[in-house]
Formats: sequence, structure tokens, C-alpha cells
Amino acid sequence: MRKLIIISAFLFGYFIQAQEIAGTTELQELDLKKNKSEIFNDVEKPAEFSEGINAFRRKLLKKLKVKNVISKSIEKCELMFVIERDGTLTAITASGTNESFNNEAIRAVSKIKGKWTPATINGKKVRYRFKVPLTLNFN
Repeated sequence: MRKLIIISAFLFGYFIQAQEIAGTTELQELDLKKNKSEIFNDVEKPAEFSEGINAFRRKLLKKLKVKNVISKSIEKCELMFVIERDGTLTAITASGTNESFNNEAIRAVSKIKGKWTPATINGKKVRYRFKVPLTLNFN
């Protein structure tokens, strides 16, 4: 009888441990799927434009057609986009009070050629939200 109890306890412990390991694997898989779609704002190493941020700003200014913006004062907007794990830009948006400036900012950043080096967390590439404040003075 004693051997039966010991064997039962051993098998019970084995099956409990096997379930915990399987549960951990499922949780890790869910975390990996979540990380593939999650967009990060805080990372260990932020994304970088291949030629540097100043080159990105210069290219953005070259692509921006001021004549497409209807205004007679100072206009501001915040340009936001997601840098994907492959270095491409997606989800490009602009928020500001002048719709023509917002649309032109989106058009201009869409025309910039060049890849980004993706952001990383623990050495793994992640999606990263990047923000660029823009101001135009028409005075």
C-alpha cells in the first residue's frame, strides 16, 4: 500500500509539473505574438534613420511643399509613424489644427526613401512609435 501511495504521489507530481511547463510555453508563445504586434514608445535602443536624424529632417524639409499648405500664421503639427521591425514606416499620421499642413506632412514623409534601423529590446527588433514636431511660420 505504501509503495502505491509513493508511486501515485510521484506520478501526480510529474503530471502537475508537465502542465506547468506546457502552460509556461503557451504563455511565452502568447507573449511573442503580442510583442510582434505591440508598438513600443520606450525601448533600450531607439530606431535610427540610416543616414542619421539630421539627414531625415533635411529630407523631410526638401519633400515638404509649403505651397500646399493654406495658412497666414504659424502652423504646428506632430507627425507620428511606426517604424516596423524591417525598417519601413507604417501608420503615418499627423495631428495639428491645420488640415492642409497635416496632409502635406504625411505626404512628405511618405516620399522619403531610406530605411530605418529598428528599435530593440533585449536585442530583439520591435515596432517603435516615432514622433516629429513640425512648425511652419508664414509671417
